[in-house]
Amino acid sequence: MRWRTVLLTTGLLLGMATGTAGAEGATIVDSTRHGGRTVAFTFDDGPNPVDTPRLLRVLRKHHVKATFCLWGERVEQYPEVVRAIVAGRHELCNHSWAHVDMSTWTPEQIKADLERTDAAIHRAVPGVPVRYFRAPFGAWGRTPEVAVAMGKSALGWRLAIGDWDPPPSTDELVQRLRDGITEGAVVLMHDGPASRANTVDAVDRIVPELRQSGYRFDRPAR
Repeated sequence: MRWRTVLLTTGLLLGMATGTAGAEGATIVDSTRHGGRTVAFTFDDGPNPVDTPRLLRVLRKHHVKATFCLWGERVEQYPEVVRAIVAGRHELCNHSWAHVDMSTWTPEQIKADLERTDAAIHRAVPGVPVRYFRAPFGAWGRTPEVAVAMGKSALGWRLAIGDWDPPPSTDELVQRLRDGITEGAVVLMHDGPASRANTVDAVDRIVPELRQSGYRFDRPAR
């Protein structure tokens, strides 16, 4: 089964096409930098004070670099977790201030939100680039054009494993990763806001399998 349709935490059902473009033609990135037998892991809705540090330990153990899409309000709550993400040399992604649907917002409203979120991230980790933006719920509206004008890439995905509430078992999440990963894919998972223990366990299990089958871990394209 291919998990190309994305069911978000609010119950909103959205489709995600490969290599899509935003309302004003800005490209939404859903592939790795190098293509071929590579995959990029991305994690949304953190930082989470319990599961993000555990996930970072798993990624460090397996020598995997990932992209963390940060929720501004939670960055303010847990700046030390953001510092740990950066210490692990992972990429940062702006995932909006309050994780609400921005699809009907004006460019001015979107820009203000992204700037507020960037500012919170830079209070935690001054000077660290935030190279990506991902719209909450994949509800893009005019967000891609604004993100691109700010020097960010609009970060989509090819595979979302549906690891939200109620969380599937670790075995189920591992199977979804096995079935759904394709060459050059950006994969969407979650390290927050609620417990994501099963996701962390699934990552720990799937990375050695992917390496054994010839996959390398890459960053999203820009």
